Amino acid sequence: MSRPYEEILDGATLPRSAPGERHEKICALLHRELAIAVNGLAAVQLLAPRTAVPVTRGTLLRPDLALVTAATGKLFLAVEIVSRDDHKNDTVTKKEIYDQIRVPRLWMVDPRYDNVEIYHSFEFGLKLHGILAGSEKLTEKLVPQFQISITEIFSAA
Repeated sequence: MSRPYEEILDGATLPRSAPGERHEKICALLHRELAIAVNGLAAVQLLAPRTAVPVTRGTLLRPDLALVTAATGKLFLAVEIVSRDDHKNDTVTKKEIYDQIRVPRLWMVDPRYDNVEIYHSFEFGLKLHGILAGSEKLTEKLVPQFQISITEIFSAA
């Protein structure tokens, strides 16, 4: 079972509730599929779920899933699975931080609506690239072996 954890946002501790069962099933499925896809890719490393990732001085996030560049350890892809009872921290607060640090990719996996919002970084910050639902496929061109249907993500949980 999951445990509560903490993140640090601009020096302030943010206590987070233990993720629920559906959240954890989605996280496990995505982690397993991403692990298979990055196997053999020397440029990226998949971190364990909710590994502490320092992003700025005084800010330490624990994305549900994270890909970092192998050479620098810099966050490349952050995956946040939105919690029903704590969604503001993921959908507003942490998204603003990801925007400020110019994370190249952000996926907001939302079990409330069974969809995934895909954000790409560009010169002015994060931009919504698309919202996927139903039988659409979640892919990432920089991880070419990764592909999963949105239906599969949410039916596993």
